[in-house]
Amino acid sequence: MQKKQNEIERIDKEISAYKERADRVTQIKKQFKILEDKLKIVESLQSRREEQLLLLEELQLRIVSGKMWLESVQADEKSVTLAGIAFDNPTIADFMKQLESSNLFREIDLKQTVSKRFDANQNLKAFELRCQKRPLVPDTQKEKGK
Repeated sequence: MQKKQNEIERIDKEISAYKERADRVTQIKKQFKILEDKLKIVESLQSRREEQLLLLEELQLRIVSGKMWLESVQADEKSVTLAGIAFDNPTIADFMKQLESSNLFREIDLKQTVSKRFDANQNLKAFELRCQKRPLVPDTQKEKGK
């Protein structure tokens, strides 16, 4: 009987040791998951930063120089909203054509134009555009396509 009791105690100790190890593995897995999630967030932020830089560079190239300027640029994952001032409606139309010819934008939609008087005798056009973003092709995929 004592032999059985000793065997039970030994098995209980082994179970306890394995349970501690299993708990430690579970804790490590949780910490690993947290680190993976943080890494995904950092990668997402890096990707968005590069995307925003490309977006601003593209807008700078597409603007009708000397005839308009942008007052605000708002972007989310799928679209960009632009607000600005132009000398006239043809300038806004030219800007929209420039955006349509870009690889970054599609479905350019003029939301509104409003005449605004500046300096008592200068009539300008305030406008708001909404564009859908085209998916960006990472540089590595561009390289493979060549």
